[in-house]
Amino acid sequence: MALRKSTKAGVVGIAAAAMAATAFVGPAQAASDAPPAGVAGHRATQRAMDAAVKAGIPGVTAQARDSDGVWKSASGVGDLTSGVPRGKDDKFRVGSITKTFVATVLLQMEAEGRLSLDDTVERRLPGLVRGNGNDGGKITVRQLLNHTSGLFDYLADEEYNKTYMQGDGYLRHRYDTLPPEKHVKVALSHKPLFEPGDKHSYSNTNYILAGLIVEKAGGRSYEDEVRDRIITPLGLKNTSNPGNSIHLPRPSSRGYSKLFRSAPDRIDDITEMNGSQGWADGDIISTAGDLNRFYSALLRGKLLPPKQLKAMKTIAAPGSSSKSYGLGLQRFETSCGTTLWGHGGGMVGWLSMAVTTEDGRHQLAYNYNGDWDTTSMPKIIEAEYCSTSP
Repeated sequence: MALRKSTKAGVVGIAAAAMAATAFVGPAQAASDAPPAGVAGHRATQRAMDAAVKAGIPGVTAQARDSDGVWKSASGVGDLTSGVPRGKDDKFRVGSITKTFVATVLLQMEAEGRLSLDDTVERRLPGLVRGNGNDGGKITVRQLLNHTSGLFDYLADEEYNKTYMQGDGYLRHRYDTLPPEKHVKVALSHKPLFEPGDKHSYSNTNYILAGLIVEKAGGRSYEDEVRDRIITPLGLKNTSNPGNSIHLPRPSSRGYSKLFRSAPDRIDDITEMNGSQGWADGDIISTAGDLNRFYSALLRGKLLPPKQLKAMKTIAAPGSSSKSYGLGLQRFETSCGTTLWGHGGGMVGWLSMAVTTEDGRHQLAYNYNGDWDTTSMPKIIEAEYCSTSP
């Protein structure tokens, strides 16, 4: 799930496509897969994390993996009431990072001959995407995964946002179970934004449908497919799909949000929420360590055959406005010329990012337990991959 500035008070969107446009400062140099010589350990990364806390985020947890081993750290607090420090091994809601897991499962299914990326949504989900000019017969699985379907983002619906994402509406309804079909219905109450394939527009609706296609093709739940295809084989012991549970497994910190436009300084503890309100577009719970292991395995070809990994890294259709989004995977370019692949994630109360070099040898994942400041998030990546200061 990605949060949107225009529809949620106090939250700057971390939709992956939007983050690409503003993620890194400075002129881009020729891309390379390795950090520049002289990178001074992770001290600059720690300073960037501390700066985010000083700027107002409650706490940050992070882990980096490179040729020197594993570095993990935290800054700030995990509980504003007790002052307990943020944990280095915290579990958190990863938001739209879930999309890379879903895309990986669908690409595995393609490799097995269970479906094709060029199958239409109508073929895979007969009769579901119809009405208001929406036509599942014109939209392919590929267009769902690279956000070129033209389908309206259900989170941008004003009534849905007011009821489930803002202020008293969120506090009143955060324990509600929301089936994926409800999200689809909300999206289809709007006309499509453009003809499929014409443009790129990040839409959480795409991955709700992708999750439903996973279930149709596999004959069992999306959660089972993710567990058996990714979580268990990689030994991601701290990663799970919450289903309808409202709780975060331990160890974890509290999550915080600024829900009220009329009270911009008010901060609410929103740790408990029904996991079904994210589902295949953003429900996974994980740790920085597990996310690093996942993206390293993915980019090193441990989860997908070469053909499917190449497709995943192929940027959205020619003529698209996106210059960085593949199939559930996003390309980033740092100011020092390092090419990274990964995804960002936003959930009410949480902001996350996970990236890796293209060779899968240097990863960084981190999480904020507050959702109102994305401006400092790219600085942590820049510090990890580009800083040469002690």
